[in-house]
Amino acid sequence: MRQKTNLHTAALTDRTTVKVRFSEVDSMQIVWHGEYVRYFEDGRESFGKRYGLGYMDIYDEGYMVPIVDLNCQFKQPLSFGEEVIIETRYITCEAAKITFEYVLYRATDNNVVATGSTTQVFLNKDRELELVTPAFYQEWKKKWNIL
Repeated sequence: MRQKTNLHTAALTDRTTVKVRFSEVDSMQIVWHGEYVRYFEDGRESFGKRYGLGYMDIYDEGYMVPIVDLNCQFKQPLSFGEEVIIETRYITCEAAKITFEYVLYRATDNNVVATGSTTQVFLNKDRELELVTPAFYQEWKKKWNIL
């Protein structure tokens, strides 16, 4: 049975699949809660590769994008050897930040195992917060028709 999620409308979406490694499970033989943050990272990397918004793409433009907010809601456990589908959803925003929402599904039954979100802000090379959306990011949004 597919579970409902309270998500925003995504402007762009990417899906990737990873297999749960032995090093990711705890003494109870389920994925340790901290690993879900890594799955979100896997999702962002896949999204960045697909849409040209990877960490090095951003860095090459003179910016870093640290996470300033992270949320995760656990629904069902994952175990060693299972595959998890990571759906990464880009949520458009007018502010100078990048927001993603995530839905993690168990591949065998398509059940939602976790949901979450992250918010990243732009820092320039002097590590100063950018309050105005960088020009390259505006161009990226224009390219994908999400202005």
